Amino acid sequence: MDALRIRPSSKPLTGKVRISGAKNAALPILCATLLSDGASHLRNVPRLRDIETTAALLRFLGRDVRVDAPEVHVAAGSQVKPEAPYELVKQMRASVLVLGPLVARFGRAKVSLPGGCAIGARPIDQHLKGLEAMGCTIRLERGYVMAEGPNGGGRLKGAEVVFDIPTVTGTENLMMAAALAKGRTTLVNCAREPEVEELGRILNKMGAEVNGAGTDVMHIVGTDRGELAPFDHAIIPDRIEAGTYMVAAAMIEGGDVLVEGAELSDLEALAMKMRAAGVEITSEGHNIRVKRTGPLRGVNVTTAPHPGFPTDMQAQFLALMSMAKGESVITETIFENRFMHVPELQRMGASVALRGNTAVVQGVNRLYGAAVMATDLRASASLVIAGIVADDETEVRRIYHLDRGYERIEEKLHGLGVDVERVKGAEA
Repeated sequence: MDALRIRPSSKPLTGKVRISGAKNAALPILCATLLSDGASHLRNVPRLRDIETTAALLRFLGRDVRVDAPEVHVAAGSQVKPEAPYELVKQMRASVLVLGPLVARFGRAKVSLPGGCAIGARPIDQHLKGLEAMGCTIRLERGYVMAEGPNGGGRLKGAEVVFDIPTVTGTENLMMAAALAKGRTTLVNCAREPEVEELGRILNKMGAEVNGAGTDVMHIVGTDRGELAPFDHAIIPDRIEAGTYMVAAAMIEGGDVLVEGAELSDLEALAMKMRAAGVEITSEGHNIRVKRTGPLRGVNVTTAPHPGFPTDMQAQFLALMSMAKGESVITETIFENRFMHVPELQRMGASVALRGNTAVVQGVNRLYGAAVMATDLRASASLVIAGIVADDETEVRRIYHLDRGYERIEEKLHGLGVDVERVKGAEA
């Protein structure tokens, strides 16, 4: 397995880094191509393992997919087989996003229960509840979701669905299902993430009528044509990648980094906490300038659905707070098992005490280089960030997690002055 090796440097990060397209926007949009037989063209798509996994799944389902990042072309291929097997779905939880479009377009679907990062149970009960409200018959058999449209595979019907909790993939699955349902669907307590709003733009381009994407109430009128039109679209920038480089830029005093192609409006919750910690964050057009001119101060953070502080930035921010003066209290409210990076940061000298869903961080003067193990995507990023300020060489192992969500991370960090290299076949 590959590893990243980071060597110590007292120099602050400087320069500019270009942000790739958003993985979490590209994945549901790729799944939305199942709603059309035309040739769709996606641009600004990141070169990531999750993109390749989704492409492989679409090919299995009968699509003709050509990945030439940053572009992906999807068109009708062989006859669609509406079944997503465990071997593909286990690699990535977002694979469950084929469920809504398959049952809406073809009247039935057989989709394995999802896998992905080991950060909590993340059940799909809200997806299934919504599909049942739209007339689906749902059965769970041998680890698979068996979904069938009304009357043995007929067209879904518009319905009102109230989510018990905001769920990004649940909202996206039902948006795609509603795009071909008969009549009007109302989704209440929706996820409001920018990636959900982006999917709404795509569905409107394809001929559905989606109003309210990006708010907590959405109204969708499905098309009567039986399928949607193809599209040509450039994916929005990845706000979590942008946030990760913002935190990395602030790890060493004197850091001055321009994060190119990132929208500060999508990262206000993170920016507010970084400013409170003593970091200058400003918008420069479609770029974000990050400067650190003094010591860091401890800041309390509680994760929340968008527009709150993103759970996908919790691990990286915790690494930043490990070098801040004073105490920080970081509370995780989204996933029940998202502090697996803490033991590895403790191996590097971070002072962190876990109390249920809360981490109490006491800032330290230095971190120590060590061999550490990545456990999930964002945990991997936090360990790399910690390695930037460690006093000796750090080796982050099992970075296949990192490759799921960060395009060319070692090249981008090297461009900011970090002494980092990828080591092929490192010890697991």
